[in-house]
Amino acid sequence: MTAPRVPGTQARYGRVALALSFFVQGTVFALLVTRIPALQGRYGISDALLPAFLAAVPVLAGAGSVLTERLVRRVRPSRVLRVVQPVVCLALLAAGAGRSMGQAAVALAVFGLAVGALDAAMNMLGVSLQRAYGRSIMLGFHAAYSLGGIVGASLAWAGAHWELSLGVLYGPVVAVLVPVAVVAGRWFVDGPKTAATGRDGAEPAGGAAAVSMRLLLPLCLVMACVYIGDSTVSNWSAKYLQDVLGSSEQLATVPYNVYMITTLLGRTAGDFGVRRFGAVAVVRAGAVVAAGGFAVVAAAPGAWTGMAGFTLLGLGLCVIVPQTFAAAGRLAYERDGGAASDSAVARLNIFNYVGFLVGSPLVGALGDAWSYRGAMLVPMLLVLVTLVYARSFGASGARYGDVHERPRTADVG
Repeated sequence: MTAPRVPGTQARYGRVALALSFFVQGTVFALLVTRIPALQGRYGISDALLPAFLAAVPVLAGAGSVLTERLVRRVRPSRVLRVVQPVVCLALLAAGAGRSMGQAAVALAVFGLAVGALDAAMNMLGVSLQRAYGRSIMLGFHAAYSLGGIVGASLAWAGAHWELSLGVLYGPVVAVLVPVAVVAGRWFVDGPKTAATGRDGAEPAGGAAAVSMRLLLPLCLVMACVYIGDSTVSNWSAKYLQDVLGSSEQLATVPYNVYMITTLLGRTAGDFGVRRFGAVAVVRAGAVVAAGGFAVVAAAPGAWTGMAGFTLLGLGLCVIVPQTFAAAGRLAYERDGGAASDSAVARLNIFNYVGFLVGSPLVGALGDAWSYRGAMLVPMLLVLVTLVYARSFGASGARYGDVHERPRTADVG
């Protein structure tokens, strides 16, 4: 099955617009997760109740991804993204400016549902646009997300430093990001229409979702394992450095920032690696580097060695998730067309949240029952599962991102 043809100018505009969308989402999500203690204090959420609030967001995000899978059979992913991205931004503002715990709960519920739809739609567009280019560009979109995360975390630090209320912090940011999202949405690029379905390719008679799920099982497992590793860093790096490796409180805040920076650098260069060596080789290398990072963290004699391990983790984990989305979309497209590709991305996206939900409690429980050094070996072993299924990242028919690959259309820049 050949790749669809998208005009060069349209594809370039679509690529920039989607990168902006990823950037906006990275900024918004970082502003939420880095200010959880402030949200807890504002609404008087008890320590016992806080885990329920935090778990509700990824659970609802998974539900939003499932709903999006069904919705995009009738509505283009670009339309979904145009609607839900401003909703996510406004839900962030509502979460920070509410006056009661009930209002906060509603705002976070809306945020969760909308962010699930947003993540699914963004990655659907990324996969279809990569297919139009005929070469790896998916990592670049996720690099924009990482850059947004760094910006959001920096803004959150500034807000905490200057003791700004959440409403004062979130208000100006949302006032800027919503227009950016609306303007960028005008240039999103979907797969070409067909007369039969109005979408890219015919939906198989047996249902795209069922076929995609059968193809997706190895990639779903990889996605969940990688996000267990990612959530370990985001939730436990500061505590590990301070409590286990004896760092200062100030130094303990550094590993996550270093992790985000190395994630940005790895994703920025990752597309070139995929084009040169192929997706399978890049994913294998990422898994080995990430596992090595966990091993260094577990064995670290001091804080600086531990930070070196977290640096390796960022470089290793960052390449796997974008390639997992790309592989899922490609496998489904080669078998059943564009409708199946979108369904595959939505289904796979659910396991992002599964890994996030499992990772933090798993490491915490193992750390309390055993040791936090030993707990770091568990995500290390789970990341190595990627090596078992690395061949799933290879192209079977249309060899997008393979070694010495050339773009399929001369006019795509």
